[in-house]
Amino acid sequence: MKVAIYGQFYHKNSGQYIQELLDALESQDIEIEIEENFLTIINENSSIDKQYNNFATFTKLDRSYQLFFSIGGDGTILKSINYVRDLDIPIVGINTGRLGFLATIQKENIKAMVLALKEKKYSISKRALITIATSPENEGLSDMNFALNEVAISRKNTTSMITIETWLNGKYLNAYWADGLIVSTPTGSTGYSLSCGGPIIDPETNALAITPIAPHNLNARPLMIPDDTELTLKVTGRENMFLVSLDSRLTSLDNDTTITIKKAPFTIGLVLLNEDSFIKTLRQKLLWGEDKRN
Repeated sequence: MKVAIYGQFYHKNSGQYIQELLDALESQDIEIEIEENFLTIINENSSIDKQYNNFATFTKLDRSYQLFFSIGGDGTILKSINYVRDLDIPIVGINTGRLGFLATIQKENIKAMVLALKEKKYSISKRALITIATSPENEGLSDMNFALNEVAISRKNTTSMITIETWLNGKYLNAYWADGLIVSTPTGSTGYSLSCGGPIIDPETNALAITPIAPHNLNARPLMIPDDTELTLKVTGRENMFLVSLDSRLTSLDNDTTITIKKAPFTIGLVLLNEDSFIKTLRQKLLWGEDKRN
């Protein structure tokens, strides 16, 4: 088995867990490659007992990898899809941060997790993505034009609201007068969209959510639509430009830009250990606290 390991930075005391992961994988004779910049961070950190310069590194992936380990939090997983893309490599999210809807494997369970992976005691949750296209074409979006959580349209350099005209499959829906508009996948429904009043969507639901950001009209409510719907958006406002974000990537667009959003032709796989599920994570992280049952 060949695996890739990626992280963005160190959380508090995460060095010991990174070392534990590397040792556990080595003990199972699993071939390891570490993202180039992350290996530099590991070797520069004094909390690691030994230097890992002997590990091979990667800057891009191919289909020779069986698993992709993301060490950090949900933000690190969102960065991970830039590497995984459409290669169908499942992501193992190890949570060394705080809230973890995507990174569901706790850092204290690394040894048990590696053994479960070796024994194939896990499932893969397939997550839909959305893509964006613009007319005229924007070079900043031409390569990385997909998002796992959401595409968000928002105002730029102004306190004034913007108007976002919206069409669904070519049929006019509404002109949202608001600070912005979020188009969310089920995966992203527990993120930015939720904080703006959007619905929680089970990842197995074939739907997208349209959520206005601080709308002026009180009747502008979140709307769930089938995920095979093609959305067209046009923005007007006092400024000549507005912002579009794809998960954590931000780009400025001119007001004369037409945006098309639709479901991506590929999915991302998230590894779930057999005892994990979306409902369990939802219960623990968001709604009802820790499970008190025996």
